[in-house]
Amino acid sequence: MNQYFENNKELKSEINKINTKVKDTNFIFYTDNGVFNKKGLDYGTKLLLENIDLNNKNTFLDVGCGCGPIGIYIGLLNNNYTVDMIDINERAIHLCNMSKKENKLSNINIFKSDIYENVNNKYDCVITNPPIHAGKKKVYEIIEHAKEYLNKNGEIWIVIRKDQGAKALMNDFKDIYNFEIIKKDKGFYIIKGLTTNN
Repeated sequence: MNQYFENNKELKSEINKINTKVKDTNFIFYTDNGVFNKKGLDYGTKLLLENIDLNNKNTFLDVGCGCGPIGIYIGLLNNNYTVDMIDINERAIHLCNMSKKENKLSNINIFKSDIYENVNNKYDCVITNPPIHAGKKKVYEIIEHAKEYLNKNGEIWIVIRKDQGAKALMNDFKDIYNFEIIKKDKGFYIIKGLTTNN
C-alpha cells in the first residue's frame, strides 16, 4: 500500500480536476493517485477552512499541503496574503503548481520540503492537516517545530480527529502551546495554538 507521503513514481497517474466551494469562495484544485484528498475536499480540511480565523494575519505556511486546498483557498481570499505550501511528495507539488496556475494565483509559493527542512521564513500562521499515517513521530515533529517558524503572536492551526489522538496531542504540547478547541464536529477537532512565550 503506497502512502500519500511517499514518492512512488511507478504509481499510475489519474489526475482529477475538482471544483469546490468553501463559504462563498469557489476554487479548483487537482488530485491524483498517491496524494491525500484524491476524491475531493475531505471533511476535516473543509471544517478547518470554514473555521480558521485569518484576521490580523498576512503570511501563512501550509505544512504537508498535499494537493493544496488549504493554501489555494487562503491565497484566493486576499491577494495581499503570502502563502507558502510545502510537501515531501513530488506529485503533490506538481498538482499544487497546476492548481496555482488554474486559479491564477501569484501570491503562493510551492516547494518540496521534508517538514521544515527547506523553510527559511517565519509566519503569522502555520496550518496543517497532519499526515497521520506517516506516524506519530512525524506528526509530532510538525507540531513541535512549528513554533520556530512563527512570528510573535503567531498561531498554529491543526485539524485532527479525536480518535487519532487530538486530546493526547494537546496534552503532550501544553508546555509549548496554549491550545483552544475552535470546533468539534463528526469526530474532528479544529485546534488553534499560541506559543506559551507570546
